[in-house]
Amino acid sequence: MKHQNETPSPRQLEYLAAERRHRAQVRIVRSMLLVLFLALWELLTRLGVVDSFIFSSPGRILACFLRMAADGSIFLHIGITLLETTISFLLTVVIAVTAAVLLWSSRSLSEILEPYLVMLNSLPKSAMAPLLIVWLGNSMKTIVTAAVAVAVFGSILTLHTGFQQTDPDKIRLITSLGGTRRDVLTKVLIPSSIPLIISNMKVNVGLCLVGVIIGEFLSARAGLGYLIIYASQVFKMDMLVMSIVILCLVSTALYQLISLLEKRIQG
Repeated sequence: MKHQNETPSPRQLEYLAAERRHRAQVRIVRSMLLVLFLALWELLTRLGVVDSFIFSSPGRILACFLRMAADGSIFLHIGITLLETTISFLLTVVIAVTAAVLLWSSRSLSEILEPYLVMLNSLPKSAMAPLLIVWLGNSMKTIVTAAVAVAVFGSILTLHTGFQQTDPDKIRLITSLGGTRRDVLTKVLIPSSIPLIISNMKVNVGLCLVGVIIGEFLSARAGLGYLIIYASQVFKMDMLVMSIVILCLVSTALYQLISLLEKRIQG
């Protein structure tokens, strides 16, 4: 009988070492590309090849961030955008999973509502934002609603399609053993759909951030979206580009958090 903790073979050790080298090389090349891009950007602005007033520069962006960090204003804007994104993301996940389960449980309901979901998913959400302001007022509630509207309909359709592709043999097995629809849901559908739900969450966290920024463009007194609009109006390009860079970092961090959750669940 083989032991579970048997020593890896030389070929396995060689493969693992090669994988570690590959990952290290990828990280190094990524870092070098970023450093090269920032250095070239800074150099071109200092030489006057690129207009630093229009395109800003890494040095000016850093200086702008440090000025706003000194009075704490930048952290207020980042915090508000993160709060709105988190709330809208959690609402989207709960609504999408619940709605997809309801559609899966009722064929008639699915056939009735699917065309409307497709229509709502295809509708440009930025067109709804002014209407939401009239309905809900100029508040965080409007921004969160806009963000949920951006992500939720596509998420429902994706999850519902995935639920319909659940292994029918497993469903027949549970049913033949006397299991109910609830048993199929809790013992087959949800457990087998965890990778799909996590993958959907990765997409939704970015879409919710996009929705929040759309909402902040039209209905906000603080947040990174508000900061971008304000900076464009007063032509403070350093602040505008800094806000976009921070948005890139925030979106990457949120995606990595979902990836860590995925690894934790799979591990």
